[in-house]
Amino acid sequence: MNIKPLADRVVIKMLEAEETTKSGIILTSKAQEKPQVAEVVAVGPGGVVDGKEIVMEVAVGDRVLISKYAGTEVKLEGQEYTILKQSDILAKVE
Repeated sequence: MNIKPLADRVVIKMLEAEETTKSGIILTSKAQEKPQVAEVVAVGPGGVVDGKEIVMEVAVGDRVLISKYAGTEVKLEGQEYTILKQSDILAKVE
């Protein structure tokens, strides 16, 4: 099944959170922070949204930083994805 986002929406897959601290302490899943780095899986076409022309600035495969609680989480075929607006993406990671 393919996900095809509409308008200025982007589908991302969260990258794994760190399981150990820099000093080597292993964190339980409850103590881990929600990861903010993700990989772009699909990108909408952009276009006119709310009367403004939206140009998509991210592409499939880009690594991005997102707002901590941005988007809507969905689960398809055992994989977890987040669908959010391009404006919820803070930066590209290069």
